Amino acid sequence: MTVTVRDLRTEVRTDIEGFVHVRRLAIPFFLITPDSLAYDLSHTHPDAHYRPLVAEADGEVIGTAQVGIVHDSPEPGQGYVNVYVHPERTRLGAGSLLVRAAEEHLAAQGATRLFSWVLDEPGNRAFAERHGYRESRSAHFLRLDLANGTLPPLQSLPPDVELRTGADFVDDPRPLFELDSETMSDEPSDIAYEFTDYGAWLKETWNHPLLSHELTSVAVVDGRPAAFSAARTDGGTWYGTVMTGTARAFRGRGLAKLAKNDSLHRARAAGFTEAFTGNDAGNGPMIAINKWFGYEICATEVRYVREFG
Repeated sequence: MTVTVRDLRTEVRTDIEGFVHVRRLAIPFFLITPDSLAYDLSHTHPDAHYRPLVAEADGEVIGTAQVGIVHDSPEPGQGYVNVYVHPERTRLGAGSLLVRAAEEHLAAQGATRLFSWVLDEPGNRAFAERHGYRESRSAHFLRLDLANGTLPPLQSLPPDVELRTGADFVDDPRPLFELDSETMSDEPSDIAYEFTDYGAWLKETWNHPLLSHELTSVAVVDGRPAAFSAARTDGGTWYGTVMTGTARAFRGRGLAKLAKNDSLHRARAAGFTEAFTGNDAGNGPMIAINKWFGYEICATEVRYVREFG
């Protein structure tokens, strides 16, 4: 069986579906659909030099790679390569071919440090280390059974707090952009981010087809968004929290809990049966909040780093 690597043909639906199929099998805790992938491909910032790759064998897509530059970091030269192979098509060389093609692309873009998320399994770790990557920080995927689990009861709100939805900000989402930007800059990570491009945020986050404005909850204090819990859904039964955070001036008041609890209750009432989220392993406060809701860790990823160039 001959394995070849090529660019994902963005205009070919079977390529898009093959890419999504492999990703779902390899990492089922992360929401992706053919439509969301097509949207991402057409709206990624040009400075990211994003290049999705596929490994193919006998006409079947058996591996994928997401490859690009971290353009929204103040530190230049940082690239990423996330490789996933069909669980039943491993040991055919697809992963190594994808890594080689990805690194060639990133080298041409001036990358000097490469980051890669790897599922915390011995074979995956060994693969990363054989290719010159060293272990860095880790993160967890967490799952909550919305259909059968018991959510904490909704709490009464402090007098100066009200809960709104993302839909209440469709005419002017800039306050949510500013809140998202501030909270993301404080997220534990080995990559620093600066979200200053409002137009890019509108394209890549606010207008993303998976983002549910209706299920995104915002805690507002004296008219100002102070905390939020952003939700994505697949239009079926899958619900995911992609970001929960509080502005620095309002931390310590439990506002993120209020927002997330509101969103989870409304998601369950809307018929969603599974809730997923992710946490950096060093983010103790958010892990504690998610355990309070009843989330359980279902998988762990380790970020590997390679100095390059």
